[in-house]
Amino acid sequence: MDSLALFFTGALLAAGIYWFVCVLGPAEQKGKRAVDLSGGSISSENVQDNYDQYWSFFRRPKEIETTEKVPDFVDTFYNLVTDIYEWGWGQSFHFSPSIPGKSHSEATRLHEEMAVDLINVKPGDRILDVGCGVGGPMRAIAAHSRAKVVGITINDYQVNRARTHNKKAGLDSLCEVVQGNFLEMPFPENSFDGAYSIEATCHAPKLEEVYAEIFRVLKPGSLYVSYEWVTTDKYKDSDPEHVEVIQGIERGDALPGLRNYTDIAETARKVGFEVVKEKDLAKPPARPWWTRLKMGRIAYWRNHIVVTVLSAVGIAPKGTVDVHEMLFKTADYLTKGGDSGIFTPMHMILCRKPEKKTETASNS
Repeated sequence: MDSLALFFTGALLAAGIYWFVCVLGPAEQKGKRAVDLSGGSISSENVQDNYDQYWSFFRRPKEIETTEKVPDFVDTFYNLVTDIYEWGWGQSFHFSPSIPGKSHSEATRLHEEMAVDLINVKPGDRILDVGCGVGGPMRAIAAHSRAKVVGITINDYQVNRARTHNKKAGLDSLCEVVQGNFLEMPFPENSFDGAYSIEATCHAPKLEEVYAEIFRVLKPGSLYVSYEWVTTDKYKDSDPEHVEVIQGIERGDALPGLRNYTDIAETARKVGFEVVKEKDLAKPPARPWWTRLKMGRIAYWRNHIVVTVLSAVGIAPKGTVDVHEMLFKTADYLTKGGDSGIFTPMHMILCRKPEKKTETASNS
């Protein structure tokens, strides 16, 4: 009887672990399993060192404004967090307004489709995804618009993940992924029919530099839309709590420095764009985007336990626990930023590259 009870206890424990890790553990879109967490392109034995180097960046504030330093810093960040993002969040590394009656994944897809609808592309047009990550938005946009989407990301590991997902989704004929720095894109002038960036250009040390590159590669008359991370009119740099929240977001998301919403249109015009429309998509009647973070607190704790166990037994690399804890704390700062209204991740700006002026010949 004792042996039978022991057997059932063991079976129950094994089933519980399986349910905890394999059923609860995977990301919403099943992009990554907990047991496959890695440090991206960083070897397992170097994850902890790279995490420590990431944090040392913030102890050298002058380098945060140095353009040539930032790409490596951002690349390191995405090596550290990409698998955790996919596992715990999904394949679209951004927020979206909550929509009554819609799941998070449905709301995310609608938010992505709106971006491509705004730039008025046609099936077969060639459009640019600036900072494509593992390609969640790219696939939704390609499927919705039937445009050919070229995505660029600085992180080589994300390139491979995106290509794998594109093939699995049967969208590799519409989706192309290129490894590169969006401050120096490997594309000729006037080569895209439209462009979008979804919560990506916040990683640029100077917004003017990435906007100028997007302007360069767009065909005259084409549209570009961006969802920008910014501080709002409610942010006061004289308020210590406001400063702490914004700095917490910057440190936990590899941001050289958050911009104010007033800077966005000014920068777009400076590089030559015409500003067609500008709107904070997080403002009412939009439902709060940060509710997903609040509702996900139990999932964060569950995932943190899973990561801790997997790291302790040597399945997840050393340093993964620290990375996950960083993201957990950052979620609190993001929630506070949303609750207080001092931060929005979806300040939308729609721009047009002017048509070329035609020269009229003189008949004299």
